[in-house]
Amino acid sequence: TEYLKTTEENYLKVVVYDDLSTNYPYGKQTNKRGGMWYTPVSGIWQNVWIESVPSSYVEKLKIESDERYVTFNIKLNVGDSDKECMGNSVNADKVSIGIELPDGELYKKTYTKEDDVFLGDMSSEEIIALSVKINMEDISVKGKKYEPRLWSDEEPYLYNAKIMIGEDRVETYFALRKIEIKNIDGINRVCLNNKPIFMNGVLDQGYFCDGIFLPACEEEYEQDILRMKELGINMLRKHIKIEPEWFYYYCDKHGMLVMQDMVNSGEYKFLRDTVMPNIGFGKKDDTKRKFSKKMKVFFESHMKDTIEHLYNHPSIVAYTIFNEGWGQFEADRMYKIAKELDESRLYDATSGWFIQNDSDFDSFHIYFGNKKLKPKERALFLSEFGGYTYKEEGHVYNENKTYGYGTCKTKNELMSRIVDRYENLLIPAISKGACGCVYTQLSDVEDEINGLYTYDRKVCKVDKKIMNDLATKMKDQI
Repeated sequence: TEYLKTTEENYLKVVVYDDLSTNYPYGKQTNKRGGMWYTPVSGIWQNVWIESVPSSYVEKLKIESDERYVTFNIKLNVGDSDKECMGNSVNADKVSIGIELPDGELYKKTYTKEDDVFLGDMSSEEIIALSVKINMEDISVKGKKYEPRLWSDEEPYLYNAKIMIGEDRVETYFALRKIEIKNIDGINRVCLNNKPIFMNGVLDQGYFCDGIFLPACEEEYEQDILRMKELGINMLRKHIKIEPEWFYYYCDKHGMLVMQDMVNSGEYKFLRDTVMPNIGFGKKDDTKRKFSKKMKVFFESHMKDTIEHLYNHPSIVAYTIFNEGWGQFEADRMYKIAKELDESRLYDATSGWFIQNDSDFDSFHIYFGNKKLKPKERALFLSEFGGYTYKEEGHVYNENKTYGYGTCKTKNELMSRIVDRYENLLIPAISKGACGCVYTQLSDVEDEINGLYTYDRKVCKVDKKIMNDLATKMKDQI
């Protein structure tokens, strides 16, 4: 463009101001840290970059898939094919798609402007699109029939793919998998690739002692995922932030299911949003809740952006729209919007309480008491529970103040309470229809010391064998 300097360095400057206004998604950031409220983020923590592209290039890629088909929806900016770009003559008359097969062979097919997959005129100076649907069961290379491989939490196979137009090359990956709720023997079950699966999850808030919203290096995201895998956990509920791409890539790679929360906005009130529903007042018409128009408009826009941004990640199987009433408004309308944007995922419209009419789950948070889980019409989901505290000496953020949902003085006591909660609250309900759970939480976060790991990730606070035995029991109940 006219702004690019070709003979000297170019600088990209991004300026951000954040006053933690509740009109915008803020998660658990607060200026007065303590309890379940954490240190606010200072500075830009998501990736920012500038890149050069040829005159004709892939502007956007959306990948849809199930157990058999993969569809590449590609937006192209074809510019002027007669121009020279980066010293090379550009040929934008064809688009090629290559898929690397498990045995190393390459399936490649080229499409020209005469093919009916194009949704525009490639000779025009505008953004056009094409949609290519490939039946992976029909692929054969050198006369050899190909057997598709599916992605799951136990065998997370990823296909590498490449899209080429002119001088532009885009490398990506995709997976064959399908998540849905099916009625099996009269019980609504979450199914992955047509097989019932129990979503054994933990709450993951993505806080790190060495960088707050970011770990010291991106590989630490991978280590968190592998730590949970070692405990028999197959799902992370990403709670209060949209992570950098590294996190979702490692979940794709290692077969960690993700339930992604929309980041909450709106003012939180302890009496209204926590006390009242926990003493039995968990029903409320959310169409009349008073939040600013600015907040509502931005939340809806942010929700749409989140779904679009994360669409291509196979690990994301579900979304939480609202959590415990924080900023909740018109949940039924938000559910319908989300489903129209992406019907391939499941949606917990109102996690915890204040359930309305439309959701894929009956979702409950149970931290106190001995409430019995009774599945009804929808799939039952224990979306938060546990949260027992145990202080690992030498690995706590604040020696003077701690926060959680039940204090344990020893590791044995912690494990005893965890086992009791799983075996007496959750496991008996699985055979009747409970489809998943989310234990609070992956790690300690500042004052909140109810993690399975310490805040610095140096100490596992639970018995790995017992946690795996519990995971096996839950799986066997499906």
